Amino acid sequence: MMITSLPEAPASVLDEKAAVRFGQYAGAPERIDWAGLAQPFRRHPVWQALHHKHWNYAALATDEIFCGIAIVDVGWTNTAFAYVFDRRARKIIASYSQDGLPGLTARLRPQPAAGAASSFQFLRNRIRFQHVAESNHYQLSLACGDFRIDAHMLAEDAARPLFAVGTAEGGTVHATLKSAGMRLQGSVSVAGRQFDLAGGVGSYDHSNGFLGRETAWRWASAHSLGLGFNLQAGYFGQNENALWLDGDLIRLGAAHFDYQPQRLMDSWHIYTDDGLLNLHFQPEGLRQENKNLLIAASRYVQPIGCFNGWVKAHASAPARPVTQLVGVTEDHFSRW
Repeated sequence: MMITSLPEAPASVLDEKAAVRFGQYAGAPERIDWAGLAQPFRRHPVWQALHHKHWNYAALATDEIFCGIAIVDVGWTNTAFAYVFDRRARKIIASYSQDGLPGLTARLRPQPAAGAASSFQFLRNRIRFQHVAESNHYQLSLACGDFRIDAHMLAEDAARPLFAVGTAEGGTVHATLKSAGMRLQGSVSVAGRQFDLAGGVGSYDHSNGFLGRETAWRWASAHSLGLGFNLQAGYFGQNENALWLDGDLIRLGAAHFDYQPQRLMDSWHIYTDDGLLNLHFQPEGLRQENKNLLIAASRYVQPIGCFNGWVKAHASAPARPVTQLVGVTEDHFSRW
């Protein structure tokens, strides 16, 4: 049985009549730009300004550490966070989290791949993610006190990314680009302690759309160079559910997350309703952050750990074992 190929990503989220190009695609668009969005999804400019959410997330995974880094612009404000989880000590050894100033501290370009550039700077602390065209890699740099990152994600031999465009529950339209796993170079430094990223795997997420005032999701992601997946249950349905297997990008069905919200360090069971993915996730530790800003609130927890189980390229394919694949799950609610 042949694997059904996803269509090629369009250059833009809108066609020549400003209609949305809904679907799942292989590859990246030139830009995600909602200017000119037509009815029935266009709203009053004030509504769109308040509901526009744009973020860039990156993950760096090695045998020693896992790092999560995000720059988020929610329209009326912005924020950033970064952390280093020591997998052997099973604890977070560096963490940065900062709310910014509207229109001043965060910058995110609409280009999600070629030409990508996202940055956050607050006082002397800075985070920057950018595409370097000459060598076709993504550079992530961070300098927050004695916590520093100089990472390079090498895209030249990576599988194609997933580009998904769909409606958002409680909002209107949303688009996201999810990369496959990429080879890492560079280092992470924490209080003088150096971690080499060589041999590790990096990935990133660029998302841009109009989301509901209250938005919730469960998410799971993990990557090696030959196998990876992205799963979400919540505001975006199954639009971004995908499996990367030996260079192929495979659409997945709806994802189910069986876990205990009050006991997040217990094992999670995650599977898709098409029978192509069945995994158990065992957390090694977690990062969590709760904020209540009166007009806004956020409950965020991201366990870090390993996935075991199996995946399939298609329904009649033999199961491919997944063994100790490092990644994350997430339980997130935002009122923004």
